[in-house]
Amino acid sequence: MKPIQLISPVDGSVWLERTPLSRDTAFAAAARAKAAQKAWAARPLAERVALVKAGVAKLLEDKETLVEELAWQMGRPTRFGGEWGPLNQRTDYMSEIAAKTLTPEVVEEGETFTRILAREPVGVIFIIAPWNYPFITAINTLVPGLIAGNAVMLKHSSQTLKVGERLAEAFHAAGVPQDVFQSITLDHPTTEALIGARCFGFVNFTGSVAGGAAIEKAAAGTFTGTGLELGGKDPGYVRADADLDAAVDSLMDGAMYNAGQCCCGIERVYVHESLYDAFVEKAVKWVNALRLGNPFDPETTLGPMANRRFAAVVRDQIADAVASGASALIDPANCPADDGGAYLAPQILVDVDHSMRVMKEESFGPVVGIMKVKDDDEAIALMNDSPYGLTASIWTTDAGAAAAIGARIETGTIFMNRCDYLDPALCWTGCKDTGRGGSLSWLGYLSVTRPKSYHLKKVTK
Repeated sequence: MKPIQLISPVDGSVWLERTPLSRDTAFAAAARAKAAQKAWAARPLAERVALVKAGVAKLLEDKETLVEELAWQMGRPTRFGGEWGPLNQRTDYMSEIAAKTLTPEVVEEGETFTRILAREPVGVIFIIAPWNYPFITAINTLVPGLIAGNAVMLKHSSQTLKVGERLAEAFHAAGVPQDVFQSITLDHPTTEALIGARCFGFVNFTGSVAGGAAIEKAAAGTFTGTGLELGGKDPGYVRADADLDAAVDSLMDGAMYNAGQCCCGIERVYVHESLYDAFVEKAVKWVNALRLGNPFDPETTLGPMANRRFAAVVRDQIADAVASGASALIDPANCPADDGGAYLAPQILVDVDHSMRVMKEESFGPVVGIMKVKDDDEAIALMNDSPYGLTASIWTTDAGAAAAIGARIETGTIFMNRCDYLDPALCWTGCKDTGRGGSLSWLGYLSVTRPKSYHLKKVTK
């Protein structure tokens, strides 16, 4: 079979390549996972939790190497380290709530009847993980999936092939059986064949809308559960009473961090007319302070995009907006490292509107459009004028207003005075073309388990 190549955004070299499993080998791996799952589920919950936490601890024994590998694979500057804070936070929280969430509930224990509501693992979980935050996006389902007693098969993005291997190595070294957690390399036809053959009890996919549609199509008629986190075009709204400096600092960081390649990154900002000019001036100053360059340079604050084709999409959106009347405020001369390929200068666009692709299509890069609004109603209408709904960020000193505005926004999460963040105690979910399902919080365990009822009548004479 044709090898899958990982092209590094750092220098365009082939950093890693792996041959995908053949169809027969892939089906055999799925069969081994299914066979191993029952014994894993039979282990005490506390033992599974301990092994999962030991796997995460083992992974983090060589953080420096992992950070360097991340830079080679997807371009994140090494100065920012890894994803270890959120990874530990999510692992710890899901571990802490496992017993409370998964312990059967005794509805009645009487002389005649015992009634119990329980949850049991779905069997084998298939995780198809993305490259932008490759460790923590996998962990979101991997940790609760294993803790709940499932076997897990992980197919990582071709852009971050090494991440899946690192996770499997660490968990195996910690004592999780090899067939219970497998990292596999697959092509699209084999992936779809496994799903269509009902090899999995649940499929978790993070990626494009088109990819999510392909997963649903492959699963059609199998009644396999799916969790799909797809596109996003997350907005920020700066009200007249906002703390301007805090809004600029957080929203621009939310737009530009990780070269804008964040699921919940800020891609469009609506600013009350009374603050608009000042916000734009401060935002331009903030972005001009970024330094685009090689991710291994400690002075670099903005690395390359993960692939030159991703950067080409953003360049096309910017060019289309400018041709339609938008103004680009960041002088490309300030970013000599922009090479026309994966290294892309950041950009702020004004004089934009929703007829432009950059304000409606997902960009997933270091560009943000800023529009002036006159009031809450106009901001809400613009925020909802999107096919996506993952998060929305509201900047105000009035918590009541933020809650009222949030209730009118079609999205999965509402932030007040923060953005680009994931709280493990809250469900990570979206609506519209952002997909379906939810991970993390106690609700995240519902995706990786199924309900089971026990109605036990005692025989009486």
